[in-house]
Amino acid sequence: MVYHKPVLLQEVVKGLNVCSTGVYIDLTFGGGGHSREILKKLTNGKLYAFDQDLMAQKNNIESKNFKLIHANFRSFRKFLRMENVQKVDGVLADLGVSSYQINNSKRGFSFRLNSKLDMRMNIRGDQNAYDIINRHSQEELQDIFYFYGELPIAKQIARVIVKSRVKKDIITTQDLVDVVIPFAKKNKSNQFLAKVFQAIRIAVNDEMECLKEMLLQTTEILKDRGRLVVISYHSLEDRLVKNLIKHGNTEGEQEKDFYGNIKKSFKQINKKIIIPKIEEIKENSRSRSAKLRIAERIYNES
Repeated sequence: MVYHKPVLLQEVVKGLNVCSTGVYIDLTFGGGGHSREILKKLTNGKLYAFDQDLMAQKNNIESKNFKLIHANFRSFRKFLRMENVQKVDGVLADLGVSSYQINNSKRGFSFRLNSKLDMRMNIRGDQNAYDIINRHSQEELQDIFYFYGELPIAKQIARVIVKSRVKKDIITTQDLVDVVIPFAKKNKSNQFLAKVFQAIRIAVNDEMECLKEMLLQTTEILKDRGRLVVISYHSLEDRLVKNLIKHGNTEGEQEKDFYGNIKKSFKQINKKIIIPKIEEIKENSRSRSAKLRIAERIYNES
């Protein structure tokens, strides 16, 4: 059963510029909505999909043109080598958390559902949200909320968490909400809690480092004129994607060759960020913050 409504579906498929005999990668399979649409355009082509969440296996697609691989996308090139795939025509990554993960009370992703603090994308992962909230130092928590949640009051939030857990462990999502909610501005509680939970989720899953590793691999795996299509949902993700497309690296550093020419790995296809139309947002509220960037692989002869 598909549990994730694909965001910007037609825009994604158009951006990939799918060839019926090409080889494509869906790095964030989830409910399989994007993969199914790509497969409609393949005859003798191949689509490899990745997902670290074992629950995604329930959405596996029976097709000779498709293979689902259970793995974190930070290692996708290694797994493709095992499939004897050296180059591909297109790579897709939808960086959003799936609706299933958010709505499943046992996963602990949502501040709206009371459950044990978890937030692991891979349920076999060693570290969960409970560990971070109850075991990390105040300085570590402060960095998490400041860098991953972009919260200016990160120090105060970290301090109150450490103070609260001395009395008793912070076990559930509601426990955490009760501790931090006094810091929310009037009528802004949902936005505040979303940033707090986002920060913890990123730390639990090492999301920024995974994304950096994945993005750099796309420059190696894509064929000449191959397409990179990425949907991001917050500024931290989007900044890394933008830097890769513009500079060829995730740090945003401008590199030059021996002759002083600026090195570029990608040509930007959409000059303006593509966002969902009003109709799509009404139908799927979680698409509201989606930003789509499309780029084409180019090669420097130097």
